[in-house]
Amino acid sequence: MTDTAPHFRAITELAPLLAARAITSEALTAACLAEIAGKSEQLRAFITVTGDEALDQARALDRELAAGRCRGPLHGIPMSLKDLIDVGGVPTTAASQVRQGHVASKDALVTARLREAGAVFVGKTNLHEFAFGTTSEDSAYGAVRNPHDPARSPGGSSGGSAVSVVTGMAVASIGTDTGGSIRIPSAACGTVGLKPTWGEVPCDGVVPLSESLDHVGPLARSVADAWLLYLVLRGDRSAALWPLPARSDVQGLRLGIPRPYFLDIVDDQVRQRFAERLAWLRQAGAETVDVAIPHAAEIGAIYLHTSLPEASAYHASMIEQHPELYTPNVRLRIEMGRYLLAEDYVRAQRGRDVLRAEVDTALAGCDALALPTLPIPAPLIGATSVTLAGKKEPVRNMMLRLTQLFNVTGHPAISLPMARTSAGLPCGLQLVGRRHATEALLGVASACEAHLEA
Repeated sequence: MTDTAPHFRAITELAPLLAARAITSEALTAACLAEIAGKSEQLRAFITVTGDEALDQARALDRELAAGRCRGPLHGIPMSLKDLIDVGGVPTTAASQVRQGHVASKDALVTARLREAGAVFVGKTNLHEFAFGTTSEDSAYGAVRNPHDPARSPGGSSGGSAVSVVTGMAVASIGTDTGGSIRIPSAACGTVGLKPTWGEVPCDGVVPLSESLDHVGPLARSVADAWLLYLVLRGDRSAALWPLPARSDVQGLRLGIPRPYFLDIVDDQVRQRFAERLAWLRQAGAETVDVAIPHAAEIGAIYLHTSLPEASAYHASMIEQHPELYTPNVRLRIEMGRYLLAEDYVRAQRGRDVLRAEVDTALAGCDALALPTLPIPAPLIGATSVTLAGKKEPVRNMMLRLTQLFNVTGHPAISLPMARTSAGLPCGLQLVGRRHATEALLGVASACEAHLEA
């Protein structure tokens, strides 16, 4: 198969073909399953493949189309789900030995909404164990590998989801994002990845990492695809009203660029790609203005003093009973959370309020904030540090540096591909919108999309 094959095309291209019965869901699904079979050993993108069930779903949906019933643009579209999200009758492993033998009793709410909209589920994707990492290498099922360079990480924790979309194993995927776990792999692999406003998409039936930071969202091939999936995930019937009312150009857009902290430590090639794309957007009619988040230096501490205690509370009984079943790095992070003081957690929540207000202020008068998604290209698997400007920096800190703020504050954020490094590694542009204005952000992203890749 080549990247011109139907299963490498966007939902918005495939939906009218399926509705007209020019192609079948069964053929699309079989093509995705063939990609999984051919690439799984090398890339380890999937934990569970539901091939027979997927083909049964696809055939049933083809029969519905033949009878004149179309459920909307997702009807017959093969998709993958991060293996934190329950599918009734299928294991939810969270990429951990801790959950051996677990089988979900029913669909997560987002799964049920996708199923009702006509999605076909080809399987559950690999991830960083319990979503507690940025590289997707600490997994009981082996490290996920980047399809652009299998020696490198695909990002995490939704690494398998991003890989499945890029390689044609699925047309789209659903991941989770607690500190950047949708946007980071989207940037590292070259997909669109959306984190909606916190609370817009339900997390019922999704294994938590940090409940006040967790988000569910799509990884897709285009902004329009992510938009359709977002509408379905939040339970909005207007997803059937395709095509979407996207902006046609960037003329008049005002983008805020948070330079202090966010652009202080960035790989030279990522910085160059970002500057080039901003220049292209300005040439097309957008305006850019510098903005600041005054307490940005506190982001990491506030994030850790929120996420670690919340994760430790969820894992308390499991780590007491079976500490040996966790991968060492994930076990260490969970145990760290047990030794933080309650007053540290309370102070972190006060800090969140400050940061939330500062992001709101930065967005005042702007349509969105614009910054790189990742300050570095995809790192080598096993690397613990990366050298920037002659100084070694921890890989984990670098991968979270530009994304975790918007989990802390709950603002919607989306990563778009913005060309590649000289080594062929993707770079991502992150756009951030006002809280509870995710669709407005998607409109901005849709307008910017055509100006980013070359």
